[in-house]
Amino acid sequence: MSEPFDAACTACPRLAGFLADIRQSHPTYHAAPVAAFGDDTPRLLIIGLAPGMHGANKTGRPFTGDFAGILLYRTLFELGLSNRPDALSADDGLRLHGIRITNAVKCLPPQNKPTTAEIRQCNPFLQQEIAGLPQDCRLLALGKIAHDAVLRACRLKLSAFPFAHAARHTLPGGRRLFDSYHCSRYNTQTRRLTETMFREVLQAAIKS
Repeated sequence: MSEPFDAACTACPRLAGFLADIRQSHPTYHAAPVAAFGDDTPRLLIIGLAPGMHGANKTGRPFTGDFAGILLYRTLFELGLSNRPDALSADDGLRLHGIRITNAVKCLPPQNKPTTAEIRQCNPFLQQEIAGLPQDCRLLALGKIAHDAVLRACRLKLSAFPFAHAARHTLPGGRRLFDSYHCSRYNTQTRRLTETMFREVLQAAIKS
């Protein structure tokens, strides 16, 4: 059974302990599970990996305040899917149009690397999120971990729908899943993911 989002979840001992330490060293940080953000009846749900240390973990909003959010939110704005091109804080007035953003893992993991057990422990929250979407809402997974988390949430075999940048999958029941490399600093600076590549995937996920 899927579970509702729990802002006080401490089910993963390693993550809970890590966040407790961060609340001591950075008392102004959110340092807790990060809820999804955006339109309540979206046309597209974007799924990232996990909160960034000085991004969502600080601000309490996905992809807000960190490098990975720069390309994401700028591209959404350029495509007419938000009211501003940047995301600086949870109270900056940003609104998304037809878009909702979440993470496969709701808590910041050490070195941004959740364990398989932590991904599985958090998966029921993503399952609940996807189950509550409009039937025609598409899914965009940023990276393989997010892609695999979506398949787990939909109770599908990972081998049946392999991850690849710009891949498009039709899941049982008709929901569409699109893949992109994650818009991380590493991927963009090494040009593994260019602005054009990312824009094309977002356009396809919204319009195709």
